[in-house]
Amino acid sequence: MPTPPDLPASGVESPIDRTLTLSLAGEPEAALRWAAALVKSEPAAPVGLLLVGRLLGALERPGSAADALDLCIARAVDAGNLPVAVAACCAVRAAGRSPATCLDAVANAYAKSSDRLAKDATPPKLPGRGQEFHALPAALGGPQLIERAEQIVREANALFEIERSEGETLPKLPHHALFSSLDVAGLRAMIGIFDVRTVTPGSLVIEEGTVGSEAYIVARGELEVQRQAPDGKVVRLARLGNGALFGEMALLSRAPRAASVVACRPTILLVATKDALEAVVADEPEVGQEFAAHCRQRMVENLIRTSSILRAVKAKERVPLVESFETRSFEAGRKLIEQGQESDGLFLIASGEVAVIHREGEDSTVIATLGPGEVVGEVALVLRRPATADVIAEHPTLTLHLPREGFLAIVKQHPALFAQLYELAVKRDEETSSIVAQEATDIEDFVLV
Repeated sequence: MPTPPDLPASGVESPIDRTLTLSLAGEPEAALRWAAALVKSEPAAPVGLLLVGRLLGALERPGSAADALDLCIARAVDAGNLPVAVAACCAVRAAGRSPATCLDAVANAYAKSSDRLAKDATPPKLPGRGQEFHALPAALGGPQLIERAEQIVREANALFEIERSEGETLPKLPHHALFSSLDVAGLRAMIGIFDVRTVTPGSLVIEEGTVGSEAYIVARGELEVQRQAPDGKVVRLARLGNGALFGEMALLSRAPRAASVVACRPTILLVATKDALEAVVADEPEVGQEFAAHCRQRMVENLIRTSSILRAVKAKERVPLVESFETRSFEAGRKLIEQGQESDGLFLIASGEVAVIHREGEDSTVIATLGPGEVVGEVALVLRRPATADVIAEHPTLTLHLPREGFLAIVKQHPALFAQLYELAVKRDEETSSIVAQEATDIEDFVLV
């Protein structure tokens, strides 16, 4: 992912980084010197206005804070920056003022019925800063600093009013993958559940293996997605920048997190909880339907990138192939496949984890534990015999299921997929036989001893 425009290369501190660092360190005046200077140099940049509004609120200037936040929302909407607009609405609520008007403005701009949306719209380019950037003088503090910051906000508001008075057409806005699929009421309810969290570099936002109940959107910042390899080394999977949505599967599934997410720089996050989403869905069922559809699409995209089985199929054929699968979920302890029975289809694990367990009389042997991107059920389907092991959900597990009756038609269309599944089935069958035989040998040796 390219570095967002307001984020310099990693390791270089931007004025926004400095502002957030000082604010998190409990130095609001020092932070305000940087934030106000940022607004002065970029009066149309919404993040600077957001920071000034929050800091003026912290310094007990609610009226001026409201002016900065209202302008931030208008500028963020025009810039196509929905997350910052929502973050400003949250700041309005945190300041003790009703965010109703703000939420209405954002929802009306981005809902699917909005005449401002255009599929080919690109956010307008904001004027960039010059090479030299200086915070307001360190000697400026107390009431004088606040007065100067308020003056800068007034100037930014005046510029905005001039632009509006000139009658320019409001800029078109890009569709948001999730939010622009909702009507006004649904979108307003959805964005109303978010809170804001600001984190320092190195903060562990999501921990691999834990069960979460929160989803996040990056309003401004940068994070890294990491996974721990079997040898204990950390594998870096991706970078997340402004606008990225992550952790959303936790709102649909109670499966453990598949990876960790760590902040690389000071980052502003929008946070939504499972309970808050469920409360909205009770009143606005459309929100639940669209959110589930969005998560399924994201799940499919991730599986297409990570599943070795799907990589056997040509890239352009993968999405239509996965559309043949249906979503099935299993609570911990439930069997996907039962030993001795015919499999009812192929299961592609999307989230969670399953254990493959072979039973021999009263004894049982764990053959393997499998997670996202792995398949189960291929031995019974491909080798055309009863399953040689139970497959049991270790945690709440979400799968994509290809029913048995559709399997032959699919593999005829994709012979490379069948070849991959056959190779996997033979390998796993041999591994199962080997492990079971070894277990039997170990028991006999123990008895002889």
